[in-house]
Amino acid sequence: MCQVDEDYRDELERAHVPSVSKKCVKCKEATAAVVIRVGDTYCRGCFKEYFIHKFRAMLGKNRIIFPGEKVLLAVSGGPSSCSMLSQVQEGLSQNAHKKLRFLPGIVYIDEGSAVGQSVEERRKTADELQAVFKATGFPFHIVPLEQVLDLPSSVVVMARSPAERPASAYKAAVDHFIQRDSSNCLTQREVEETSLPDVQESHTQSLQQLIGSAKTLTAREDLLNTLRQHVLVHTARSEGYSKVMLGDNCTRLAVKLLTSISLGRGAQLAQDTGFSDSRYGDIILVRPMRDYSAKEIAYYNHMFNVPSVFIPSLETKTTDKASIQRLTESFVTKLQADFPSTVSTIYRTSEKLQTACKSSSTAGHCGRCLLCMCALDTAAEDASAFKATLISEQLSQTKSPRATSTEIPRQNPAPVEPEPTAAQCCSSGGGEDCGRAANGGGCCSSAKVPETTHLKSLLCYSCQLTIKDMSSVELLPLYILSEAQRRQRRSQMREEISEFLLDGGDEGV
Repeated sequence: MCQVDEDYRDELERAHVPSVSKKCVKCKEATAAVVIRVGDTYCRGCFKEYFIHKFRAMLGKNRIIFPGEKVLLAVSGGPSSCSMLSQVQEGLSQNAHKKLRFLPGIVYIDEGSAVGQSVEERRKTADELQAVFKATGFPFHIVPLEQVLDLPSSVVVMARSPAERPASAYKAAVDHFIQRDSSNCLTQREVEETSLPDVQESHTQSLQQLIGSAKTLTAREDLLNTLRQHVLVHTARSEGYSKVMLGDNCTRLAVKLLTSISLGRGAQLAQDTGFSDSRYGDIILVRPMRDYSAKEIAYYNHMFNVPSVFIPSLETKTTDKASIQRLTESFVTKLQADFPSTVSTIYRTSEKLQTACKSSSTAGHCGRCLLCMCALDTAAEDASAFKATLISEQLSQTKSPRATSTEIPRQNPAPVEPEPTAAQCCSSGGGEDCGRAANGGGCCSSAKVPETTHLKSLLCYSCQLTIKDMSSVELLPLYILSEAQRRQRRSQMREEISEFLLDGGDEGV
């Protein structure tokens, strides 16, 4: 039995804590400066070499970026994108062991209006990033998100992708690039600088109304991500870039994978999380930072003084349950703290997933989502979860058409006019061509707002949920509404002449 005067201090032993090696696991000589994982301790020099090699290996393994191509770096100011910019700058320096052979440019999308920042705060952020961009010597473009209101309809139309090059073409392009004086090719270029332009107050208010029309934070973040991609693609096309580099790291992609599944984007996982994304045809999105964890990037930026700028987002200072994206991020990061292999396991699983529907490269113009430009996943069988969800939604709706409409009624409602047919350009009744279609501006009837039910038929399941959470589709940018009208007219014309088409001949209508 226990005695009051017994002393157990000598018998109790301290729990054994595994010690971390103080030597670098690579050179075996220098003192370790960073611990990436258990057993992976690196000194300062070996960690930098390991970090740079991983970036070069990711680009060299995929061989998507050919020598001499113009590549646009999408820099948001965060640690991951700024680290990507630092790696490109390091790879193009004169003392680089294996120099990168593409021509970089930088773009920053100013989203201050979407998060409620003032003009002074947006100017201050732009000036800080402009100082970082000027230090690199690369041409840069600072684009406000309000530009999304003036984009052409071609942004949501897949352009013709370049012909696929054989494997031998990459080696031939490298030999041709080496023969030229690549250093002069990079230094003699005129450095283009585009600072933050003046934005009209009306455009800022329209964008805030558009983002604010989404009832939930989940829908607002999804809508903002879609608009950001549209501005990136338009900037790349207008400036002559063929590739866009994104700064998505391994941790971010692991969160994005689980979020996409929760939002019904399982069919688009290959495009949303893969190394390359060719949904836009002529512009390919690449993610060279996808092998880095957020911990590795934070260590590298701290040890080698990589500058970054904190910019608030929609989910800044929100609770864990504010949105699906925020809840998934909190779940993954907390699980990663107790189980260090969580992020890598999710990330490696994403590489094995393949979509069963038609790929983005083979889907036709009418077989693509109007917002995210991925292949539509709504053509499911009758005995499927998607069809069951639609039936359940239809049964739960009321019979009153006013209760099912999500549009805000106008103050002065116009009389209902019939939709234009194939032989009638406008709905004015005269059957004459308005002339705007020939000029590339679209028919004047395209300015009309499509019904929500018609708009949903042009969207994938996930984008349908986003539109469903919006209070009004009238606030969508004009280029989206006009493209929706054009697709509806083409679909109507296809139905009218379907009896006269041969098998498979309706793809070119």
